[in-house]
Amino acid sequence: MPEILYGDLKIHCEPGANLREVLIAHGIYPHNGQSRYVNCSGSGSCGTCAVKIIGKITPLNIKEKSRLAVPPHSLSNGLRLACQIRVENDLNVIKYDGFWGHEMPENED
Repeated sequence: MPEILYGDLKIHCEPGANLREVLIAHGIYPHNGQSRYVNCSGSGSCGTCAVKIIGKITPLNIKEKSRLAVPPHSLSNGLRLACQIRVENDLNVIKYDGFWGHEMPENED
């Protein structure tokens, strides 16, 4: 079973589970502030569930490419949309500040 590390929390899930759904099921929202209530519910169009993922994941899909290419996101910063990630391996998930979770520390761009 893959393990997700989110801060100090360790979560196990079934292989192929959707990252956003797993986090929410464990009381962790991959959204900041009001975006917890105002988001696309996992369709990949709003970009508010953007997270940094350390671990092996699939390449960007077309929904991610389309949304992450539009400001305030950037395809070059390496963020991914939790709603589009299928957990197949152990992952370390980091959520940054900002409405879209895009405010990465300067040394991480």
